[in-house]
Amino acid sequence: MNVRRHHISGIAVAAVTALGLGTLSACSTDSAAAGGTDKFDVVASFYPMAYLAEQIGGDHVKVTSLTEPGQEPHDLEISAQQRTQLEKSDAALYLKGLQPSVDEAVTQSGIKTKIDAATLTTLEEHGTEVGGHAAEHEEEEHEHEETGGKDPHVWLDPVKYAEVAEGVGKAFEKADPDNAADYRKNTADLVAELGALDTEFKNGLADTRTKVFITTHAAFGYLAERYGLTEEAISGLDPESEPSAARVKELEKMAKADGVTTVFYETLVSDKTAKTIAGDANLRTDVLDPIEGITEKSRGTDYFAVQKANLKALQTALGTT
Repeated sequence: MNVRRHHISGIAVAAVTALGLGTLSACSTDSAAAGGTDKFDVVASFYPMAYLAEQIGGDHVKVTSLTEPGQEPHDLEISAQQRTQLEKSDAALYLKGLQPSVDEAVTQSGIKTKIDAATLTTLEEHGTEVGGHAAEHEEEEHEHEETGGKDPHVWLDPVKYAEVAEGVGKAFEKADPDNAADYRKNTADLVAELGALDTEFKNGLADTRTKVFITTHAAFGYLAERYGLTEEAISGLDPESEPSAARVKELEKMAKADGVTTVFYETLVSDKTAKTIAGDANLRTDVLDPIEGITEKSRGTDYFAVQKANLKALQTALGTT
């Protein structure tokens, strides 16, 4: 599809071949992933972006994810092979602010269509508290406030993810007008499915014994705000950050006061801190998946299946009535 590839010299082709470009993720399984296909070649930064591209693009696209299954997206460092792949593709779909290495590589690339999902919806400032407690404490000073910042985890809110999907669909239509009608239909279908998921969450979390849940890192702020909950994160937006002793003590006190039953951990980072806090406070642990990648440990094979598993886990932890 990419017209630039037809003008690459034989020497350049040999050089690229010598690099041994191969599989980068489950989205692509052969060397064609480097962009040498007759389809609309899309390089996606990580799973939520790749899933959008696949659902909207359908048979017209070849999607490759820069982040391999099981790899923590925040830790990704772009390789020379992946930079070459970007140059040979028709579009890059990424979420600025989540993966600095990707942001830099896309900015420096000559790729024509650069789709930044962060520009397709509104990002908010989130810290370790998001929701009811954060609103109550907004006038107070917290020593853990430095863990806040622009929250990129928009895909965990079905409404915001739908907004991103609509923007991606329009970008695909513009970049590949021959298939615009199909992109438009696929986008509408996906947005409708996300609307149904939003309704499931809204109804499923409307009546619960408590509205507070604890997570390892602050990935679920948008979801909490959407459905009237409070997320209390052990660490901030960075899943590798370590909580202070004061934060741990605060969480234990809050858990008792608000009737919290569960400390949630995730599949791609260590569960050690979550289990330690849960043990000290006599709480249960369970998985709340930020869906940054699908692996054998995931409770489902795609975005919607894992989101429905997340809803069930929240209902159990919060006590649905």
